[in-house]
Amino acid sequence: MQLSTGQVYHVLNKSIAGYKIFNNKSDFDRFLEVIAFYQCKNSERFSYFNREKNYKQKLEKIVYSNKEKQINIIAYCLLPTHFHFILKQSKDNGISKFLNDILNSYTRYFNIKYKRKGPLWQGKTKKILVKSDVQLLHLTRYIHLNPTTSYLVGNPEEWQYSSYKEYIEAPGKYIRLCEFDNILDINIEEYKSFVTDTVDYQRSLKKVKNLALD
Repeated sequence: MQLSTGQVYHVLNKSIAGYKIFNNKSDFDRFLEVIAFYQCKNSERFSYFNREKNYKQKLEKIVYSNKEKQINIIAYCLLPTHFHFILKQSKDNGISKFLNDILNSYTRYFNIKYKRKGPLWQGKTKKILVKSDVQLLHLTRYIHLNPTTSYLVGNPEEWQYSSYKEYIEAPGKYIRLCEFDNILDINIEEYKSFVTDTVDYQRSLKKVKNLALD
């Protein structure tokens, strides 16, 4: 599938056979750092970069640099067995290059850490074109509700590994991976209601889907 530069895509993949690929905070944090590092086209490997002194400060500079990025992250959510991104392709082949870099980097890290071999991800990553602003807004809600839909937390604010807090908190508390201000007009209080008012509804949809598959 040839992706178009300037377009926005819902990007998702899961582990092989539901294998748990994020086991603890250090695993989640590692993947987030890899994401931050490879937003820009980078010939250096993250496994070398993170050995440098003060690499976290250098990573923050990469995130906030004016350097043109190959992708822009609009939203994301990491779950124990899978991930969701909403990405805008900023350079030709940017999304494919970004995905190749982050998946290979994390696989190397995971296999070394847990003394395993072989692939970690289930086939090709799905990339679905987002065709309208309305679809995009609803997609961010779906993604941010994933942890509550799976009963990992009771409220999306409790999940540390999504972009939800970037949407509902003022900038400055932490590194913001996402760039959505020029794409979505987010009113914090309205967006909170937009998301949290449908927690039970999205859970019920998942139950219906699961019953249909039984």
